[in-house]
Amino acid sequence: MIERHRKDRPSPVVFTLSLVALVACWAALAAFKADAMVLPGPLEVWRVAVTETLSGRLPHELAATLLRVVVAFALAMVAGSVLGIVLGRWHALDRWFDPWVTVFLNLPALVLIVLCYLWIGLNEVAAITAVTLNKTAMVLVTIRQGVRAFDPALDDLTTVSRLSRRTRLRHIVLPQLAPWLAISARNGISVIWKIVLVVEFLGRSNGVGFRIHLYFQQFQTAHVLVYSLAFVGVMLLVEHMIIQPWERHSNRWRRDAV
Repeated sequence: MIERHRKDRPSPVVFTLSLVALVACWAALAAFKADAMVLPGPLEVWRVAVTETLSGRLPHELAATLLRVVVAFALAMVAGSVLGIVLGRWHALDRWFDPWVTVFLNLPALVLIVLCYLWIGLNEVAAITAVTLNKTAMVLVTIRQGVRAFDPALDDLTTVSRLSRRTRLRHIVLPQLAPWLAISARNGISVIWKIVLVVEFLGRSNGVGFRIHLYFQQFQTAHVLVYSLAFVGVMLLVEHMIIQPWERHSNRWRRDAV
């Protein structure tokens, strides 16, 4: 069992070598193009990154974007999980609201962002609302599917044993739902930060998306790459230091608790 868990963990060596190979391909392509305005090489991008970091702009913009990502992610996870559990448990409500879910699931993020800006204004509330609404439907669908996959025998066990709501939640509901929560979190973090960048691109005065928009207008490709890759790097850290360990823990917790 322990050996299998170890094999499931990503190898840091393989991960590092893969990133090095990606940078090498980038450097080769940049050298082939021979035009820094079109595709600056890694060294040029690194130089710009150091300059932006020392000036304080890069950390400031990263923090602004990351805050929006965290708030929208938390709201979407809570709202989507609650609605997913409710619709997964009560089939009559699920049948009634299923068209609503389909509409929000297929509503383009760009449309939702523009509508929120038009209805609420160019402010933080509109930005967070647009991102949260866009992701909530995705969380809802995943959690609803997880609730539908619950073992009926465990429900019968809770009825016969007369378990308290707290005990039932701790030992029956959450262990079965944990892998689905992990899936929602992984999909959510990969989608939300991209939507946040679009929100900032269209209507905010700070953040990574705002900087990308600014440098796009100035045709500064290296700066666009710096801010894009900086936040991609942050998301890689979140994926490998938080999401993947949480996913492995949730799977083990389910096996141990159920």
